[in-house]
Amino acid sequence: MRIGIVAGEASGDFLAAGLIAALRKRVPGLHAEGVAGPHMKAAGCEVLCPVEKLAVMGLVEVLAHYRELHALRRRLIRHFIENPPDVFIGVDAPDFNLGLERALRRAGTRTVHYVSPTVWAWRRYRLRRMAGSVDLVLTLYPFEEAVYREARVPAVCVGHPLADRIPEQPDRDAARARLGLEGGQPLVALLPGSRVTEVARLADAFLGAAAFIAGRRPEVSFAASFISDRTESLFRERLARSGVAGLPLHIFRGRSHDVLEASDAALLASGTAALEAMLFKRPMVVAYRMHWLTFRVLKALVSVRHAAMPNLLAGRTVVPELLQDDCTPERLGAAVLRWLEEPAAVEELSKTFSDIHGDLRRGASDRAADAILGLTGAA
Repeated sequence: MRIGIVAGEASGDFLAAGLIAALRKRVPGLHAEGVAGPHMKAAGCEVLCPVEKLAVMGLVEVLAHYRELHALRRRLIRHFIENPPDVFIGVDAPDFNLGLERALRRAGTRTVHYVSPTVWAWRRYRLRRMAGSVDLVLTLYPFEEAVYREARVPAVCVGHPLADRIPEQPDRDAARARLGLEGGQPLVALLPGSRVTEVARLADAFLGAAAFIAGRRPEVSFAASFISDRTESLFRERLARSGVAGLPLHIFRGRSHDVLEASDAALLASGTAALEAMLFKRPMVVAYRMHWLTFRVLKALVSVRHAAMPNLLAGRTVVPELLQDDCTPERLGAAVLRWLEEPAAVEELSKTFSDIHGDLRRGASDRAADAILGLTGAA
């Protein structure tokens, strides 16, 4: 069996790797190729193009890379039409993958989209486009399946692989031991994003927030984790220029789960990190900055109240969201301090997060693999 698979960023690389492994358990001779990151490569995927080429976020930012992205999509369409897989799987990155899926479906290839676009939040017209582009949508969250059912687009909620992987009872002391950190003092996780553009926009505010916290609670220390040399180097450059280089700050590479599990609270970029912090039952402050024009367009079009997935899944505001002009060092720092000083609120939040975790823990990679094999008739 041959599959084509395209992931758009670090979180997609993780999801796709789990899916490839689950498919290979069922089909030992599986051949996978596509746009892949290190996790997919380790799972045996042939890399036609590295995942970093698609890791662009925001309307204006995508426009700046339009020619390069368009040329890459045309190259992939040509490759997969000349070498047709049994099924093509687009993992997230809907603006890139839906066009690719549409072209391949028209050429006779079965197509699956793994991770629902935010059609429930904005650009609902994409449901019509998806109906002509994909044979099956695999959603991560239960509320998404109903949206597709209403639009008569085949969809299956498989749950979230992170909910399967992250233990329901985190162990703060064990995580600190793995990181070589002392166990007694409060620790705040700083996770300013996996993309260079995110770190560039958030690093100064996060470092300023850490200084704000340290000025009021000197016993607090901080831990940051980065996914790549580029993001870590950029953060270190901002740290050196910030004037707060004396912060008790520990910097790690590829240890975001350990950092979250070890922490007492987290300051993080909106995205997968917010879901991860929720699964580790950690109180958080969610921040984001983007190009001003992108933000204005999104603000006009988005029909939901929340940006952070914990708030969306809870159906109410359970963690602070400080976006754009609200994303200042003082506001971020004050919001984190409130979590450190209100243990009763943290306990209540942890119960909410535990309920959501249980609902998302469904054996996602195995469910996704079974759904795909059912579609292809290989089950």
